[in-house]
Amino acid sequence: MSNSQQERRRASQGDFDDQVGEKAERKLRARREKDRGLWLGLGTIGMVGWSIALPAVVGAMMGRWIDATWPGSISWTLVLLLVGLAAGCLNGWRWVEQEMEDMERERKERDND
Repeated sequence: MSNSQQERRRASQGDFDDQVGEKAERKLRARREKDRGLWLGLGTIGMVGWSIALPAVVGAMMGRWIDATWPGSISWTLVLLLVGLAAGCLNGWRWVEQEMEDMERERKERDND
């Protein structure tokens, strides 16, 4: 074998070793974080659900109170329910975006280590 062939073989062996090491590390991390992922997902769903439902319910209750106190041609219950729902959706979307940015930042930090 010539020197250049030996150098290429060593380089490809080094790449292979790096790939195997990365895969092993990913598998170990996945095993450690398996339960964390499930609970994190359920917590996220619950948090987003509450961030949407609570403003909608508060809006409906305020609208009902306004309708009972000052009757008029506009249904404030419906209007404030929709406003609360829109505010909740925006809040939930913003929260999910923030969580995704945090997860991406953590992934980049892990990859740099």
